[in-house]
Amino acid sequence: MNNLLDPAILFFAFGVLAGALKSNLEIPAPISKFLSLYLLMALGLKGGFALAQSGFSPSVAAGLGAAMTMAVIVPALGYTFLRRRVSHYDAAAVAASYGSVSAVTFVTAMQFLESQQMGFGGHMTVAMVLMESPAIIMAVLLANSLRLAQSAPSTAGVTAGGAALLGWGASSAGVPLRRVLHESFTDGAHLLLLGAMAVGYLSGEAGKTVMQPFAGDLFKGMLAFFLLDMGLLVARNFGAARTQSPVLIAYAALAPLVHSAIALTLAWLLRMPAGDATLLMVLSASASYIVVPAVLRYAIPEANPSLYFGLSLGITFPLNILLGIPLYSAAAHSVLG
Repeated sequence: MNNLLDPAILFFAFGVLAGALKSNLEIPAPISKFLSLYLLMALGLKGGFALAQSGFSPSVAAGLGAAMTMAVIVPALGYTFLRRRVSHYDAAAVAASYGSVSAVTFVTAMQFLESQQMGFGGHMTVAMVLMESPAIIMAVLLANSLRLAQSAPSTAGVTAGGAALLGWGASSAGVPLRRVLHESFTDGAHLLLLGAMAVGYLSGEAGKTVMQPFAGDLFKGMLAFFLLDMGLLVARNFGAARTQSPVLIAYAALAPLVHSAIALTLAWLLRMPAGDATLLMVLSASASYIVVPAVLRYAIPEANPSLYFGLSLGITFPLNILLGIPLYSAAAHSVLG
């Protein structure tokens, strides 16, 4: 209940209500983009400052390893489940969305943990970065494999088939993987997050003191403003989400619970702190609605954007913001203390 009364969450709910009422309330696109970039920059700085203070240790390595493990498990499970219910291209795209992460959900979870005075490691920001791309790469490889199977006889040569599957060459059977990798790792938001993290790590405690008015004092208000905009965007995508089949709607609502439970089990096996485990659960339960759609629009044009975008933004995102974060935190605290 305390999470629902948080000003940032209340502004999100207000945005959803305003959008549902067809209000003309709107955040101009340049301001929305600025808010997004601000949050990523502040998030990177916070992670860099915390990482500079804690340093690298076996527990940090364990947390990053757990993040990479979840980055592979989640899209693999998603594709296995969905390929019998939608087209294989749509299954790969949705699996990529749920295998990648939502930076806004992660930022909101960090703010929630700080309000609850639960500590967490700065390396979890690094974990978020690491979890961004593996699912996209897996989806592109799957799509290229599907195109190869449809365009070439089953007796095609192993060498030619492997090249088309990986997509490194100019084969028309698939999108070049190097293009996808370049788009994923040089995306402006991604680079800003990495750069801000490096600045925070290199400047350390002195940099934290200097940047406190920017990355600390302003953060809560900026997050509330951005979540207002996200609430308006969610309301506009409810229609696309409602038109999906009951199975897909159930997947969007229940898959995050499954993914977070797997993440909690992994955190328990690695004896991760409760705060780090909560963030791992949030990352595993979230779904990308920015980076993945931007890449898949050309990497898997056969997939339906309203499907993977509508499910992630219209259903999973609001459920995580309103209910998921406190639920994951309570579960991690109960299991890990």
